[in-house]
Amino acid sequence: MFTKEETVDFVIAGLGNPGSEYADTRHNAGFKTVDALAKEFGVNYWKRQGEAMVGKTTWHEKAIVLVKPQSYMNLSGGPVKGALKSFGAGPEKLIVVHDDLDIPEGSIRVKFGGGHAGHNGLRSICDSLGTRDWFRIRVGIGRPPGRMDSADYVLSTPRNEALEEFEHAIDLAAQATISLIENGLEKTQQEFNER
Repeated sequence: MFTKEETVDFVIAGLGNPGSEYADTRHNAGFKTVDALAKEFGVNYWKRQGEAMVGKTTWHEKAIVLVKPQSYMNLSGGPVKGALKSFGAGPEKLIVVHDDLDIPEGSIRVKFGGGHAGHNGLRSICDSLGTRDWFRIRVGIGRPPGRMDSADYVLSTPRNEALEEFEHAIDLAAQATISLIENGLEKTQQEFNER
C-alpha cells in the first residue's frame, strides 16, 4: 500500500447515494462501477475519511484511490474535493463515474472536461473544485419512459432487460476506467465511445 506522502496517480470517484434503499438504483451507477473496480483491484478494506468511503490500491505500479461520497448525490463535491486534498492530487488526476440520461442504456462515454448537463452531482463537483477539467466516465441509463419524471426514473431500480443493459454498462464503465488508467484518453475513447 502507499502512504499519504506518495504520489497518487488517479482518484476514481463513483457517484451515488448511500443507504440500502438506493443501492440498486440507476443513480448509483458510479458506486456500482467503483465496487466492480474494487473487486478487480482486490480492494477489500474501505475506510471512512471525512464524508467519503475510501479504498487504496496499487495497480500495475499506479497508485489508485477509490472514493464513494457519503453525502448524497447533490453534495458530492465536498467529499470529492476532500479526497483529492487528502492525497495531494489535483483535478487532472480525478476520474468521476456517473449515470447519464443522455446516453442510451447499456452504453458509456468517456471524456475530459465539459459541463454538468443538469446532473446535480457533477454540478456540485464543478462548484467545489472551481474547474470542469477532470475525466468523466458517463454510464448510459437512457431516458425515462413516457411522462415519467426524471428524478423518479434515476432513483428507480432497473428490471429485466433494462437490468441487463445496466449491468452491461457498469461492466463497460469499469473496463473503460482501467483502459483510461493504462492507455490514456484517446485510445479509451476510440475503444469505448464507438460501441
